[in-house]
Amino acid sequence: MKVVNRHHRIVSRSAASVGALIDSLASSQDCLWPHYSWPKMRFDQPLGVNVRGGHGPIRYFVETYRPGKSISFRFSSPRGFRGFHRFEVTDDENNSCQLEHYLEMKTTGFALLTWPLIYRPLHDALIEDALATAQLNLQLHPDIHAWSLWVKCLRWILSAGKSSSQIIRSSI
Repeated sequence: MKVVNRHHRIVSRSAASVGALIDSLASSQDCLWPHYSWPKMRFDQPLGVNVRGGHGPIRYFVETYRPGKSISFRFSSPRGFRGFHRFEVTDDENNSCQLEHYLEMKTTGFALLTWPLIYRPLHDALIEDALATAQLNLQLHPDIHAWSLWVKCLRWILSAGKSSSQIIRSSI
């Protein structure tokens, strides 16, 4: 099954300030990833091309990295995820820009079931939290999308009842 998934925010800040959030990924000063509520993004080396890592059960490597502009990750697991996801900043009008997360992949095998039932709802909630975290760290009012009951149930089941509540917090 072909999957295309896109989330974005128009941000009333310069592309350079928003791009700095991408550059902070997986660092001790990460201002984009919502690590207060979700598994931390971790890499085996500092951010750069071919660095391997992931978050939770999702594994990938950095396929392309343009500092201050974009980063693209190629999936290596779970099995049946064949594709990529990326964060990208593009200039917009009036000293604003767009921060986008884009995922494109083909699912095969068991992933034909796990993507729509488990991974997609969790992915969508995580990415919306990341975009809200970005807004908060840019000193903007965050557009917070409350987790669905299904996301709360999945988190509770997968954490054996130890999941945290939705938290959007500034890293600055």
